[in-house]
Amino acid sequence: MFTGIVQAVGRIERTLPQGDGLRLNVAAGSLDVSDIAIGDSVAVNGCCLTVVERSGSMLMFDVSAETLRCTAALDRPCNVNLEKSLRLADRLGGHLMLGHVDGTGIVGEMAAVAGDAGGSSRLVIDAPAELARFVAPKGSIAVNGVSLTVNSIAGTRFAVNLIPHTLVVTSLTDLVPGARVNLEVDMVARYVARLAEFER
Repeated sequence: MFTGIVQAVGRIERTLPQGDGLRLNVAAGSLDVSDIAIGDSVAVNGCCLTVVERSGSMLMFDVSAETLRCTAALDRPCNVNLEKSLRLADRLGGHLMLGHVDGTGIVGEMAAVAGDAGGSSRLVIDAPAELARFVAPKGSIAVNGVSLTVNSIAGTRFAVNLIPHTLVVTSLTDLVPGARVNLEVDMVARYVARLAEFER
C-alpha cells in the first residue's frame, strides 16, 4: 500500500532486456534506502515494483512486458517519483493506493494558474473512457504516483491544481502536453462501481 506522498525524485539510469521485459536501474536520489531490502515494494511513478537487487543507492527492478504495456515512462531513462510502501504506523497524508496502475492518460495542458502569484500550475489530463467514470470532482486520483485532488471534470478530461511544493518535490514539473502519465483511480470509486453492477 502507498499514500501518493512522494518521498524522492529518482531517475531511471539504465534499462536492460530481462526475460520478456526490462530490468530498471533506478538511482534513488534523496530516498533513504537504508531500510530497503531485496523483495521490498517501491512505487516508481505510481507503479508498485519489487526490489530485486540493490547497490548503494541504486535500486534494480524487473518489469514485465505486461507492466510495460499498461504504464508510461518505465521503459527509458527519465526522472521518476519514488515512494516506499506504507507501514502501519505511518501517517496517511494522501489517499490509500495499491500501486496498481489502471491505465495511462495524456497531458492536455500544463500551465501556470493565471493570477496566482504563488506559482501554482493547472494540469489537465485526458483519461481513457473506461477510467474517466471513476474520476469525480473533489475525489482523489494518482498521477505518476502523486496523490492529487480532482478540481473539475468534463467528459473524459479532468484538471488538478499543482501547488509549488508539489512541483518542487515531484517529477510532475517535467510534464508537457502530449506526455503519457500513469493513472490509478480511487479504490473506493472502483469498488462502488463494481457493487452497482450487481444492483442493476
